[in-house]
Amino acid sequence: MSIRIIEGHVRDLGTFSVARILPAATQRQVGPFVFFDHMGPVEFPAGEGVSVRPHPHIGLATVTYLFEGAMTHRDSLGSVVEIRPGDVNWMSAGRGVVHSERSPLHLLERGHRVHGLQIWVALPQAEESSAPWFRHDGKETLPEITLDGVQLRVIVGSAFGQRAPTQHTVPMFYAEARMPIASHLQFPNQYPERALYPIEGEVEVEGVIVKPRTMALIDGQEPVRLHAKSAATVMLLGGAPLDGERFLSWNFVASSKALIEAAKDSWASYPNAQFPEVPGDDEWIPLPG
Repeated sequence: MSIRIIEGHVRDLGTFSVARILPAATQRQVGPFVFFDHMGPVEFPAGEGVSVRPHPHIGLATVTYLFEGAMTHRDSLGSVVEIRPGDVNWMSAGRGVVHSERSPLHLLERGHRVHGLQIWVALPQAEESSAPWFRHDGKETLPEITLDGVQLRVIVGSAFGQRAPTQHTVPMFYAEARMPIASHLQFPNQYPERALYPIEGEVEVEGVIVKPRTMALIDGQEPVRLHAKSAATVMLLGGAPLDGERFLSWNFVASSKALIEAAKDSWASYPNAQFPEVPGDDEWIPLPG
């Protein structure tokens, strides 16, 4: 058993910055999790907010989860939904989808804070060319339990004897733990690859202190016990290893570079059959040079 720490690096997305945890130079993925961005908390004045224009994806599922604020998701499937704290959006890109994420009008009209996570899960190779789909699960549908004073919400998959309704097709789990100071929590060990990420507060695992904006990678499947050094909110994640290598380029994930190059060529002629328009949002992000 060993614990390895990776630190996030700041990426400027225009109107706000994120701490990008995965992929890292020393760790490309954790189970099927190939991308992990921590956004905020960021304070927007009236008239400003998140404004991510329509952009494409292939070969992955996006998982959006907020702690503060709200965002309106629109996609080329015709989905329009406002995600609020505790809800979860799962969008499976398959062979191709386009979406945008923007602060809703009722928040733009006044100052507001936004704080959340954007995760990508690589699809199994058999689903890389599948039809895209979208699902929203409200906060009230996600299982919540309390163990030894720790409040737990299972967002995706199975953990702590609970199973989230979020539709997914790879063995994995993703959960939020709110830990009072000095509390303890047994980390699920039914998954070969595991990690934890404090949103706020500090936790200790196997003698290693883990601080916010760092991810602790747990090597081995032995039982692991977390200890909260302060009141802490911690994200727990893990899953089975991927069924082969994955390549990441811009917003594309695939098991072959050829699929990514084909997607780039297709996006250059947006809109088209692979990447249809997003109804109600006629902007778009060009392919980076």
